[in-house]
Amino acid sequence: MDNAFDLFKERGFFKQVTHEEELRKVLGEQMVLAYVGFDPTADSLHVGHLMGIMALAHLQRAGHRPVALVGGGTVMIGDPSGRTELRKMLSVEEITKNVAGIKGQLSKYMDFANAQALLVNNADWILSLNYIDFLREIGSQFSVNRMLTAECFRSRMERGLSFIEFNYMLLQAYDFLVLNRKYGCTLQMGGDDQWSNILAGTDLIRRLEGKPAFGLTWPLLMTASGKKMGKTESGSVWLDPEKTKPFEFYQYWRNTHDDDVERFLAYFTFLPMDEISRLGSLRDREINEAKKILAFEATKLAHGEAEALKAEKTAKSLFGSGEGSGGALPVTRIKSTDYPEGIPLLELLVLTGLVSSKKEARRMVDQRGLYLDQETVTEVGKVIDPRDYKDGGFTLQKGKKVFHKIEII
Repeated sequence: MDNAFDLFKERGFFKQVTHEEELRKVLGEQMVLAYVGFDPTADSLHVGHLMGIMALAHLQRAGHRPVALVGGGTVMIGDPSGRTELRKMLSVEEITKNVAGIKGQLSKYMDFANAQALLVNNADWILSLNYIDFLREIGSQFSVNRMLTAECFRSRMERGLSFIEFNYMLLQAYDFLVLNRKYGCTLQMGGDDQWSNILAGTDLIRRLEGKPAFGLTWPLLMTASGKKMGKTESGSVWLDPEKTKPFEFYQYWRNTHDDDVERFLAYFTFLPMDEISRLGSLRDREINEAKKILAFEATKLAHGEAEALKAEKTAKSLFGSGEGSGGALPVTRIKSTDYPEGIPLLELLVLTGLVSSKKEARRMVDQRGLYLDQETVTEVGKVIDPRDYKDGGFTLQKGKKVFHKIEII
């Protein structure tokens, strides 16, 4: 589609919008600068950030200019939206490290060459703010009574809302104003929990600058099972391959619920919608083919085609036809000479990171949740002699989905 507004609606990136007809007209007639903010609370983004990343990537493909804003300044306060308590305060060193990690990940999805997309850090203008000047220019435009009706604040009133968090809406609105003044940015996008903050920014620009400004949100992403997107039993699904291995990333998408497949293909791939509709219409065993395509496409975007092919090959060798592991499984290498009398299984499980303690390892074995080369392990006190596995080592499996390769040196 030529109009990015229609593309967003068709692919599901649409919940609320300001000035709907005006925005649709603008997106169809001229190049628009649009931004999404990412708070650097960790040194990697995760699957929960992908809606914002993909929205910017779709805009760029439709001929517009995306702006990825890393909140190196606002993260020092913390967004109260969707939170029941004050966020942990990060040091300047932690924030700088986190920002550096995020920059490389965004470039996998957008082309930043020749300023076709912009990457900005709001620390560049927020950390040098003069408080009195800020209050006079920006604070004077906000009504406290109106701010307290916003969901992000109202839900916190009973537990307590700190004054530092109360400033977050003003600072996010100020970000939009700075981007509008400096680059001509006219559209802010985000999850629907950001609606109040986005409204504040669009209203601020229209009042102070007398120019068009727009806001658009998409639905907060939940899986069909009611879980928050990007969360598993072991934690977040990260874009950093050191935090979540490409094979584990692939398997996360491969295990998508049947009812989520079509929606996730629309959100997290660039496949055309007619192909997505065809894949989404598959049923029973055939839906697994759609899940494999989703897993491959999502992994290719995050980690490159080579890693996606490795993960696909590994999955085939573990769950279907095909030979070889593909080199995508997480690996722990142990020296046989370090364990002349063998290595206790519980110690090995902790060493690999499959469990956090021997107590957890015992419980897993007792519950018949551990497999060694596809055979159920029943003996808690089992000792593994590395000399028995010189040819390629062996594979440990935790539950149905988590695999780990042990290589013997």
